[in-house]
Amino acid sequence: MSAVSTPPVTPTPARRDAEATKAAILKAARHLLARHAHADITLKAVADRAGVSPPLILKYFGNKDTLFARVMSFEADAAALLAAPVEELGAHMVRHLLLSQTEQGADPLLRIVFAPLHGEQGDILRANFRTQVTDLLTTRLSGPHAGLRAELAVAALLGLGVMYGIARGTEVRASTVDALVERYAPGVQAHLTP
Repeated sequence: MSAVSTPPVTPTPARRDAEATKAAILKAARHLLARHAHADITLKAVADRAGVSPPLILKYFGNKDTLFARVMSFEADAAALLAAPVEELGAHMVRHLLLSQTEQGADPLLRIVFAPLHGEQGDILRANFRTQVTDLLTTRLSGPHAGLRAELAVAALLGLGVMYGIARGTEVRASTVDALVERYAPGVQAHLTP
C-alpha cells in the first residue's frame, strides 16, 4: 500500500493560535487513523489535512509516535462522554456522540472500530479503549454485572456511531439530535441502571 495523501479540508488561516493548531492536527490525525492503517499515514498527510506544515507537527508533538499516542488515547473523550450523573448518562452519551459527529466532525469512540487495521498500534488502541472508556464506565455503575452492562452500553453507542458516521443511514441522519436521543437513549440507559 502507498502512503496516504489527502488534501486539506479547509483553507488555512494566515495565523492561528497554538491550541487551535494542535487541535487541527489532532483532528486530522484522528480522521486519517479512522480510515487508513497507521503504517500508511505520513506526517505529510496529516499536515496536508490539517492545513499546516510537517515541521509544525514536529514542533508540537515531536514525532509521529507521540502524535498518534495522543490520538489513540480516549481519556479526554471519555471524560466528556461520561460527564453526567449515572441516572442521566444514557441521554448524555447519545447526545454527546451525535453532537461530536455533527458539530466537530469527530466521534469520541469510533476509532476503536478500526483497531484491526493498525497491527501493534491496534493493540494499544484496544487497551486504551478498555481502560479509559469501558473500565472507567464500569467503576461508575452499581449493581450486578457492571462490566458487562458497561460494555453493552458502549456497544450500543458504537452501533449508533457506525450507522450515523460510517454507514450514513439516511433516516438516522435526517432525524434531529433530540429525536435520536429520545428514541435511542433509553436503550443505552437500560444497561447503565441495574
